[in-house]
Amino acid sequence: MVRLSRRDALRSIGLGGMSLAIAATGCGTDEGESEMEETETPAGPQTYALPPLAYKSLEPVIDDATLALHHDKHHAGYVKGANAAVEALQQARAAGDYQLIKNHERALAFHGSGHALHTLYWTSMWPAGRGQPSAEMKAAVEDSFGSAEKMLAQFAAATKAVEASGWGVLAWEPLGKRLVVLQAERHQDLTLWGCVPLMVCDVWEHAYYLKYQNRRAEYVDAWAKIIDWDSVNRRFAAAVA
Repeated sequence: MVRLSRRDALRSIGLGGMSLAIAATGCGTDEGESEMEETETPAGPQTYALPPLAYKSLEPVIDDATLALHHDKHHAGYVKGANAAVEALQQARAAGDYQLIKNHERALAFHGSGHALHTLYWTSMWPAGRGQPSAEMKAAVEDSFGSAEKMLAQFAAATKAVEASGWGVLAWEPLGKRLVVLQAERHQDLTLWGCVPLMVCDVWEHAYYLKYQNRRAEYVDAWAKIIDWDSVNRRFAAAVA
């Protein structure tokens, strides 16, 4: 019997990209823990949990009040919603009652994607920024966009232009073996299946409104100064391995 590693198992299914990216985030690590390590996780489904932050402040780009509210209230709400959706589906299966299946599936997609993207969001940033694109990441950026400047310009433009609430996403697209910039409306809409998100910027108003009010573009431009390239590099290496 061939025993797949957790990474290989995730990659073998079309929906593994987000899980692979989250596995490489290291939400609770500090600056000294730069190497990603594969660790054994308990078998079977796991309850979603709010990850701790590896920093206390992102001032002056993101004010402390927004950071605390965003993580402790909004992200925690998505975790609670995702777990509630999983429980509702378990109860539906036990009862053989699928009258509310559309509601439950929609809730899981919305809250589960919100939890996944926020987990990546916290590890896309570091106080004052950290590191630079690795040689491999830089080469992929140049192959896919022409230059880092062009990639960041497209990322900023796409993020600023997201309709209503959503995200800007830099992702690895394994079928075309290229990096792509995507927009996500809400958390789950406009997804390109199979992509592995590497870096995300939240442009729901709760991410910036206390400091920037309706000046989303100003927030996105400032956000580019706190990118955690060390974490992005680790996710990229895991995605292409």
